[in-house]
Amino acid sequence: MKSETSRMYDQLTRAFDGNAWSGPSLLATLQHLTASQAAARPIVQAHSIWEIVLHLTTWIQTVQQRVESRRVTPVTPAQDWPAQPTVLDEELWEATRRELQAAHAQLLELVASLAESDLEMPVGEEPDVEPGPAHSVYVLLHGLAQHNLYHAGQIALLRKALSL
Repeated sequence: MKSETSRMYDQLTRAFDGNAWSGPSLLATLQHLTASQAAARPIVQAHSIWEIVLHLTTWIQTVQQRVESRRVTPVTPAQDWPAQPTVLDEELWEATRRELQAAHAQLLELVASLAESDLEMPVGEEPDVEPGPAHSVYVLLHGLAQHNLYHAGQIALLRKALSL
């Protein structure tokens, strides 16, 4: 019988770069994109794919920090939605994607080291600080898998708007 920690690891992996039940994984939606395609805004007032990737990297790193420290450090608007570079180049786009993958790999290392009892530990207890009062590690990690798939769906729609 699988442990809940190994199931969590599996769900995070499937959402990020595996066989996600809901459709393409996050990394699958990023395949074969150029820097200019990633930076494009085919939907007015929507974030670009590049901005979404930066946002996802922030939240993977934030979740890791919160699980490790069991504390909530607020995320500023600039951290939540970092601006994409003004100079677009393929190497910078590849570096952005590699940073996302590295953040995910580090998070998986942390998840693999968690004991079952760690999943029920509270993260944050400040009532006025997002994500709110005392979510468990379990809820936070599930939320991250859901967040990755939510944005994978957005990226898929942006790709369609770009006719890719």
